[in-house]
Amino acid sequence: MSVKAVLFDCDGVLVDSEPMTFLALQDDLADHGLPLTIPQMEKMFLGGTLERVRQVANDMGAGLAPAWCDSFYARLYAMLRARAELMPGVESLLDRLDDAGIPYAVGSNGRRAKMEASLGRHPALWARLSDRLFSGQDLGCPKPAPDLYLHAAAFLGVAPAECVVVEDSGPGAQAARAAGMRCLGYAPHGGAEALLAAGAEIFTDLHEIPKLIGLAQG
Repeated sequence: MSVKAVLFDCDGVLVDSEPMTFLALQDDLADHGLPLTIPQMEKMFLGGTLERVRQVANDMGAGLAPAWCDSFYARLYAMLRARAELMPGVESLLDRLDDAGIPYAVGSNGRRAKMEASLGRHPALWARLSDRLFSGQDLGCPKPAPDLYLHAAAFLGVAPAECVVVEDSGPGAQAARAAGMRCLGYAPHGGAEALLAAGAEIFTDLHEIPKLIGLAQG
């Protein structure tokens, strides 16, 4: 397959935001009478939306009000602006794609404001990505529906079958598969079961991507 575009998830792929998000969520849910471990939350919530978290938590007895999502996001954005770091190899990977003339975009279930908080902490990266960020929540088509990645591909003018998606979650990999796109499942810390179940090809280092998509060694 000739790769003509790469579509990235954001959290856990471009920025190392998942650990602080889950720690904050763990504290918040415990305050609402729902103590959960990080592995439990990853299994239930990774790759989903915060509204989905609220629904599931309430089914388990947490009693989160409708305004909870906005309140949690406000606290999370402050943390991301202060501490969100890039995943190793992001900028050099985008350099390789630019050199090869392969366009890229970002499709996240998080709100655009969340991407602004995390990616905006890194001005050079923000300048490269700010006009090609797409939010499943803002568009009304969160993963695992395929629409978000189909929208990003259409923006780039590339057919779905010629796109590769880089994901770290089961719902994201399901979205890629439903969109007819090859999915590379990023699992730098293991725990790739949900990615494998959705048909993703597992890798552990962003530096592997050029080889995986057939770029000559550079």
